[in-house]
Amino acid sequence: MILLSIDNYSDVIAQRVGKFLESLTPDHFDEAKVEDVLVRKLMEHLTAEGLHGQIAAVRGLHLQEKHLHFDQQMHVRHHNRF
Repeated sequence: MILLSIDNYSDVIAQRVGKFLESLTPDHFDEAKVEDVLVRKLMEHLTAEGLHGQIAAVRGLHLQEKHLHFDQQMHVRHHNRF
């Protein structure tokens, strides 16, 4: 299993749509938008390499150093098989 955590959602959105528009969007929107694009691209590339598996975007799971932390309200926001 591979866990990927993105820390600069707002920066990516600001580069794409501009700093002003980014400041008007809530952070959770930024995260969801970047995650959706990332999941789609990862699935395309992994499928092209002949790999099969699952990919999910999960809320409430945090990676700090070598420890995983779970919120009480953890849920899978997005799940796909490729």
